[in-house]
Amino acid sequence: MKKRSKLNEAENDSESESEDPKASGPVDNAWSLKIPEFKPEDNPNRLLEESSFATLFPKYREHYLKECWPLVQKALEKYGIKPELDLLEGSMCVKTTRKTWDPYVIIKAKHFIKLLSRSVPFEQAVRVLQDDVDADIIKISSLVHNKEKFIKRRQRLIGPNGATLKSIELLTNCYVLVQGQTVSAVGPYKGLQQVRKIVEDTMKNIHPIYNIKALMIKRELAKDPKLKNENWDRFLPKFKNKNIAKRKQPKNKKVKKEYTPFPPPQPESKRDKELASGEFFLSKEQKRAQKKKEIDEKHQEAEKKRQERREQAFVPPSEEVTQKKRKADDVDNL
Repeated sequence: MKKRSKLNEAENDSESESEDPKASGPVDNAWSLKIPEFKPEDNPNRLLEESSFATLFPKYREHYLKECWPLVQKALEKYGIKPELDLLEGSMCVKTTRKTWDPYVIIKAKHFIKLLSRSVPFEQAVRVLQDDVDADIIKISSLVHNKEKFIKRRQRLIGPNGATLKSIELLTNCYVLVQGQTVSAVGPYKGLQQVRKIVEDTMKNIHPIYNIKALMIKRELAKDPKLKNENWDRFLPKFKNKNIAKRKQPKNKKVKKEYTPFPPPQPESKRDKELASGEFFLSKEQKRAQKKKEIDEKHQEAEKKRQERREQAFVPPSEEVTQKKRKADDVDNL
């Protein structure tokens, strides 16, 4: 009887769980969900295949990595990962072993050594091994091609005495490091998403203060229970790009002719023109006489124009103008 009653209770519990919409229904805010911790008991059989990742590091990081390598080994030993440091080749490698129980920890270890090679300190890089923390290395060199603009925008991201970078870290709960042509970020998944947006917008010539201001407003709105589930677009600042680059127009614009499949007509040569006018068949004396005749005609026309200009001074004024002047003089006398 006791066993039957226990079975009935278990069935009732399972029915109530299936009827509860929160257990299997859609989630409004995915960021609020807690990631369940993956333990060694969840994978008792361990991994079947060995996986490995390697990355290079610059020479100036050699001394630091040499000092902190025992700490790196100790941190990865908990997860059954074997790290290797090759100072001759300048590379770091991580491998899975028979003791490795977490299948995703090799990806985390890859991010860990990549961050160490990008000048991220060990204390911050080791956080990547946690379940709720990830890393993002953003390449900013390809976003701006002009070197001067790239340096200015990268400095804008850092800000005076690192103030802008510090405010980004506080608002996103991420560690951000600008190093050379990359921006390394370590923190929660939502914070990494925000950091990437700020960095990419800054490289597109949108000042980071706009995104920082938007994050501050969002943080305050999230605290208000009335505005928590409303649309926040009306409260957020809207960026308008006023510096519209206008292409310089050329002084002499070439008007494009209509396309025709036929080639243009061949221009007439000097001989063709002479044949058309009949000059080709004239003798040398006749050609000279013709040229002299043309010159004489031009001289005569020029002489006529000169005579007309000289004679204009001796042409008497019209009578209408004289009568008007007389009337005006009579009015003045009165």
